[in-house]
Amino acid sequence: MPQITDNLPELVLAPKADSTANRRITRLAAQEQLRRLYRGIYTSNLKSSPEAVVLRHWRAIVGYLLPGGVISYRSAFDGKPQDGRVFVTRGKTRQTLQLPGLLVEVIPGPERQREGSCPDTRLGELYMSSDPRRYLENFSRGRGMAERTLSQAELESKLDRLLMVGGEHRLNQLRDHARELATRLDMNAAFKRLDSVIGALLGTHETNKLTARQAIARAAGRPYDPDRLVLLDALFAKLNEATLNRLPDPAPAGDARENFAFYESYFSNYIEGTTFTVGEAEDILFHGKIIEHRSEDSHDILGTFYAAIHSPWRDQPPQNAEQFLTWLRDMNAIVMKSRADKKPGEWKDRANQAGNTFFVAPELVPGTLREGFDRIIGLREPLARAIMTMFVITEVHPFLDGNGRTARLAMNCVLSEAGLCRIIVPTVYREDYLLPLKALSHNHDTAPIVASLTRIQRWTASFDYSLPRQELRKQLAKCNAFQEDLQNYRLAFPNQGS
Repeated sequence: MPQITDNLPELVLAPKADSTANRRITRLAAQEQLRRLYRGIYTSNLKSSPEAVVLRHWRAIVGYLLPGGVISYRSAFDGKPQDGRVFVTRGKTRQTLQLPGLLVEVIPGPERQREGSCPDTRLGELYMSSDPRRYLENFSRGRGMAERTLSQAELESKLDRLLMVGGEHRLNQLRDHARELATRLDMNAAFKRLDSVIGALLGTHETNKLTARQAIARAAGRPYDPDRLVLLDALFAKLNEATLNRLPDPAPAGDARENFAFYESYFSNYIEGTTFTVGEAEDILFHGKIIEHRSEDSHDILGTFYAAIHSPWRDQPPQNAEQFLTWLRDMNAIVMKSRADKKPGEWKDRANQAGNTFFVAPELVPGTLREGFDRIIGLREPLARAIMTMFVITEVHPFLDGNGRTARLAMNCVLSEAGLCRIIVPTVYREDYLLPLKALSHNHDTAPIVASLTRIQRWTASFDYSLPRQELRKQLAKCNAFQEDLQNYRLAFPNQGS
């Protein structure tokens, strides 16, 4: 923090029982080395705005003014001032302290709770309401409550999140602790409201009083992952405003269609680690050969190729959410049919992850996919729907294996229905495809994946797939499609060299 020549910290609090120190602070303020922010509160930072200093040190300031106070109501959830306001329970008198950039609303009420299962947590000179206390406070009703409490929909969403992360035991534990605390705090009416919502989420009470969409979905047996919806909505907004090309299908039928499907399935499996030489893949797909000691890998390519070339998997995407769920399971069953240990066509029964990316929890898979489909059909452009389809499946990761292949087949099915060019992701483009997915998942950055897929679709559309397969292979090789050395090679367009 900034210091002044007298070695004072940025925030200076006048000691309440030290007259010598108080005189020194008064002298420094008179010499304009300190600036007064509020009664007994000063700063040595003469450059930053008073509002910025107060917000930086709000806990220490409020603790100085209201020692022993309890950060309460919505502030106990926010953990910081919201809209320049913080709520503190203390004493018997309602008052408002107005500091630069901060209103401290002092609410009369019970002091900190030292006993019981969940005592209030100490934060310097202040305390933070415990979990059961803050829920009781926010479920309270009465004059002036609306401004200092979260809405019921917000509370329902938080309880749904608690249930999703901690399970029924965690929610029941909260209810038990709140019941015990409500008697001591005279908040029995608030407890009844809390109990009603928890019961509705657990399916033991009527659900008609729920208001939050995710809470209603949970009570109806269709819970979804709300964090993923934030991601999906961000991508939806990006795709909805994007101007996207409509590149016609260069391989709609005949040999061209067969050649295209061959390289689509070859590269889609290569990205996932099912690696064969092109010659081995041709033997599998066109000569009925199963590579020795690699029967499962061979069938992975066969399944992907089948779905890429045959209707309905090639060009008849689902029209509603329930069809979407059935269609995805069937598609995955085709791709992964030789891997019984991966339960092809069945939703995953355990959590999965890739690196430090954790995907949607198993119990939230169907509900999150339904929400995703709502966003897919809300987009006008076929390429936008295709990209959203791929990302929904990739981000949910609904199966134990084959998620990437299933996602890309589903994306291409949407494109084929519209008569547009499907997308091949060659080996050399692997990181250009996967890193934008990670940027979206981790940082909500939507631009890279849209740019990546529109570019690779243009590249895919640049070839003549009616050429003999060996000639087409040479053309792809000239564009570095098969290169695994990503440091020394990059994707090149035909006849462009770049």
